[in-house]
Amino acid sequence: MDTLTLSPLGLFLAAGLVGRTVMILLAAASLWCWVLIFEGLYTLTRSKRATVLPADGSPPPLLAPIFEAGRDAAALSVPGETVGERRHRLAEAMGREARAFLTSAEGRLPDLAVIASVSPFVGLFGTVWGIMVSFAGIAAAKDTSLAVVAPGIAEALAATAYGLATAIPASVAYSRLGAGWARLAAILSDRIDERAVALVTEETP
Repeated sequence: MDTLTLSPLGLFLAAGLVGRTVMILLAAASLWCWVLIFEGLYTLTRSKRATVLPADGSPPPLLAPIFEAGRDAAALSVPGETVGERRHRLAEAMGREARAFLTSAEGRLPDLAVIASVSPFVGLFGTVWGIMVSFAGIAAAKDTSLAVVAPGIAEALAATAYGLATAIPASVAYSRLGAGWARLAAILSDRIDERAVALVTEETP
């Protein structure tokens, strides 16, 4: 088998209609996967930079809605509320806004999990189909030589390779980006606690 046949394009051209369809689906999923990876890395990096507060303590525009929720909550007066209860209420108000921000910022991260979990099975379908093609070729030719079974086996293995090439980056990216968002959530939680304490301290005579 020459180099062209071993190339992704060569394997695609050598496959049948079903095999090509599977490979096209997996190639499209792989392209979408990389778009999501770069989008996720950009958003995560931008969000992490926003958690570094300037010297004057003013929030970056990205986190302004979270701090604004704290100011709005601080403007409400609850009779009989202790300092600790007030701090908890302010932190809870900012926490709700932070969770909404994180949910929006994560965007289509769950799509990576879908690609990582579904792609191997799509590739497996192509694998099974390629093996079926090989058996059909054996039955038609009444011969088990390599020339008869090779096309179907090559199609099967190509589908498997396409599936793994799509699933592995999606799985790794989902794990790493998920860990990054978890760390960002912890940093935001610290910033919220600091801001809640600052708001309560400002109001305490």
